[in-house]
Amino acid sequence: MRASRLISLVLLLQSRETMTAAELARELEVSERTVYRDVLALSAAGVPVYADRGRAGGYRLLGGYRTRLTGLTRDEAEALFLSGLPGPAGEMGLADAVAAAELKVLAALPPSLRDAPARAGQRFHLDVPGWFRESAPPPPWLAELARAVWRDRVVELRYRRGDREVTRELCPYGLVLKSGIWYLVGRVDDRYRTYRVDRVTGVEVGGESFDRDESFDLARYWREQAEAFLRSMLRAEVTIRLSPAGLRRLRHLADAPFVYAEALAAAGEPDGQGWVVTRLPVESVEVAYSQMLGLGPEVEVLDPPELRERLADAARRSAARYLPTGQR
Repeated sequence: MRASRLISLVLLLQSRETMTAAELARELEVSERTVYRDVLALSAAGVPVYADRGRAGGYRLLGGYRTRLTGLTRDEAEALFLSGLPGPAGEMGLADAVAAAELKVLAALPPSLRDAPARAGQRFHLDVPGWFRESAPPPPWLAELARAVWRDRVVELRYRRGDREVTRELCPYGLVLKSGIWYLVGRVDDRYRTYRVDRVTGVEVGGESFDRDESFDLARYWREQAEAFLRSMLRAEVTIRLSPAGLRRLRHLADAPFVYAEALAAAGEPDGQGWVVTRLPVESVEVAYSQMLGLGPEVEVLDPPELRERLADAARRSAARYLPTGQR
């Protein structure tokens, strides 16, 4: 545990040059007294840690000291080569950069860990596109947009919307890969918008840089937008009665995890047979019909009446199919 912390302390000083004892204690989740002891231990081991005194002081490494990655465990080294995502990186035009970075890391590893990339590649593979979707070549303007994102350059975007083409000047904040489809998140005036990259018909990168809002969280923005999109599709609601088995199976038929969670929260107390009544947000009565068929006899639709009648008719027709030949 302490050895791992000492390595982390050295790597922090390598990456940030100067840090106070309080900053190191916060990053390492230890007391300042522990930081003092760790610095003394590193100095005794020959690591050139120097303390600058005064209000603006702190700890730093002398003479451009750099540690080799001998402190990595096997699990850490193999995880490092899992994080490259060579497929998506290649689509963004970064394949050469990723390969070069991996070579440098590989050269810094001790001989006992140099099989890490081969072991990781033999055991794990990232298959990004969803099921029943053929792999498609990357969108033609993806690499250009990725360069603009890295460099914080304003772009003029030509974008296919329906049967017309629109032009937008925007600040490209980030790229998201979802189920094999790339999306660009950009700021237009004071609003953030999302664009499918495969609908982009042209990109002109300007010479002007934009000031990035450092408080913008791409992952949080995407989660919020994805949930808002799914909620916008749920324009109807059905009231259903579910058996215990039906309630468990509903998780796999709901449009999104939050739909199942809300149905679970809205469920009343179980009756004598364990059945519960709840409300379920749905895209439409037609979609709900398919979902309820998937639950079979484990569900009873109470409302709306037209959905209840459609399912009753489906049940009658299904029962007739299974009657002995002479009784049909």
